[in-house]
Amino acid sequence: MKVVDAIVFTLLSCATISANEPINIGSRLELMIDHHLIDTSDGVRLQLHKPVRRNVALVTDAPWEGNACTYSSVFQDGDRYRLYFGSHHYVNAKGKLVYPHEPYTCYAESEDGIHWTKPKLGLIDFDGSKENNIVLAAGSIKEIPVDPGHIAVFKDSNPQCPEDARYKAVIRSGSAKGLYALKSPDGFHFSPLSNQLIITDGAFDSQNLAFWDAIRGEYRAYFRDFLDGVRGIKTATSKDFVKWSKPEWLAFPGAPNEQLYTNQVAPYERAPHIFFGFPMRYTDRGDVDSTGKLPQLELRRQRASASPRYGSAVTDGLMMTSRDGLTFKRWGEAIIRPGPSRTDSWVYGDNIISWGILKTKSGQFEAPDELSIYATEGYWTGKSQNFRRYSIRVDGFVSMQAPLSGGEFVTKPLLFEGDKLAINYSTSAAGGIWVEIQDAKGQPLQGYAKADCHEIFGDEIRRQVIWQKSGKLGELASKPVRLRFVLKDADLFSFRFE
Repeated sequence: MKVVDAIVFTLLSCATISANEPINIGSRLELMIDHHLIDTSDGVRLQLHKPVRRNVALVTDAPWEGNACTYSSVFQDGDRYRLYFGSHHYVNAKGKLVYPHEPYTCYAESEDGIHWTKPKLGLIDFDGSKENNIVLAAGSIKEIPVDPGHIAVFKDSNPQCPEDARYKAVIRSGSAKGLYALKSPDGFHFSPLSNQLIITDGAFDSQNLAFWDAIRGEYRAYFRDFLDGVRGIKTATSKDFVKWSKPEWLAFPGAPNEQLYTNQVAPYERAPHIFFGFPMRYTDRGDVDSTGKLPQLELRRQRASASPRYGSAVTDGLMMTSRDGLTFKRWGEAIIRPGPSRTDSWVYGDNIISWGILKTKSGQFEAPDELSIYATEGYWTGKSQNFRRYSIRVDGFVSMQAPLSGGEFVTKPLLFEGDKLAINYSTSAAGGIWVEIQDAKGQPLQGYAKADCHEIFGDEIRRQVIWQKSGKLGELASKPVRLRFVLKDADLFSFRFE
C-alpha cells in the first residue's frame, strides 16, 4: 500500500471523513469481513466460514513437553515454517496440581506446514542432556527472570530492525507482573532487548504478543487483563519495542461480554491493513446436567477436585477482525467447536488457536493453496496434547453470500488504482456473479453495466471481471466509482483492482 493510502485509511478508521467522501482503496486487497465498504445491500449477508479439521501436526510427547503446551506461535521464515510453544505438564495428585518439570519454550519446524519435526538444538540441559528442542528455560537468560511457558515469538519485518534483533519475543516475567522484550539474531539464542519490564499495566496470565505493523509504522502489543472480573484484551503501541503507550481496552461493538482467554491478533498477510484475531472463549456454566454428560467424566471429576472450574469450564475458538487495531468485529459463532469426539475434547484449554496463519498446499489435486491454523487438542487429558491443523481457502473466513434467489450490494464511493478488477469467489453450478461499475451517484457507467458484464461462475482465488463492451478500466482510476455486485448462490470473499 502506498503511504498516501495508509494515511487516508487511518483517517477513515478514526471516522473523521464524511460518509460521502470516496474511500481510497488504491490497489489493496479488500476482504468482505464487515460493512466498512458497503453502502446498501439486499438479499445478501456476511457469512462466517469455518476451517476444516485436518491432520495432527504435532504431538507434545517428549518428557520435557507434556499435556499443557498452551501458547504457541507459528510463522513462515523463508523456505521453512517455525513453531514455538510453551511446554508444561499437569498431574492431578489427590486434589492438587503437581508439575513434573518446569516450563520451557520449545521449537518445531516444517517444510510444508503440514508435517512437523523437532530438531535437537543442543541449547538447554534437561536431565543431563541437551539433545532436545528446548529454546528457553526459566534460568537461561541471566539478566532477567522469565516465564518461558508464556511467550510469543515473531520475525520482525521492520526494515529498520538491526540484524541481531531480527527475531523478537514478548515473554512474561517470572517474578513480577509485566512483560519483557527479547531479541535474537537466529530465533534460537535470545537475550534481553531491555532489562526493564516493557509493559506492566495488565494481568498477563495468557499469551501476550506484539508485532510490527507495517501500515502504521509502529509496533503493536496485545495482552491479557481483567475488567470487573472478566478476561479481556488490551493493546499498546511503540516505535522502538521498549517504550510503549498507555494500554487501551479493545472495543467489541454489539458483542456480548464474554471471557476471552487469548487474542492471537496479527495483520492479514495479503491485506495487512486488516487485523485478524482468534481468541479462545472461556465458558463455565458450573456443574450442571450437561457437564456430567461430557466426555471422560471421571477425569473431569479428578480435575474438579483441584478446582471446580477445571472440571466444568469449556473452551472454543472465535474470530474477530479490525481495521484500526482497537475496535473489533467479533463473531459470536465459534470457528472451532469442541466437536463430537469422545476423547481429547470438551476440556478447559482445548481449542486455543496458535498465533499465526500459514499458507499450505491443498490436499486436493490441482487445487490452489490454502490457509492453515493450528489449535490445541487433548489438553490435560493424558501425557501429551496435540496441535491439530485446520485449513480454509485463501481469504475464506468470511464472504458476502447470496442464495439461489439472488441478492446484491453496492459499495460506497471508491477511488482505485489499476486497470483490472479481480475477485475471489465461489458459486454453485447454477449460481453466478455480475459486477456493475457506477458513478458516485449510483448510475451505471457506459460499458460497465450489469448487462455488459460476462457472467462469472466457478470457484477461483483470482478471476478477472470482464465486460463485453469496454476494456479500458484504467480510465476510471482516480475517479469516484461504486461497485454493484449481483450474486446468485454465490460467495464473494475479496476483490482487488490491479
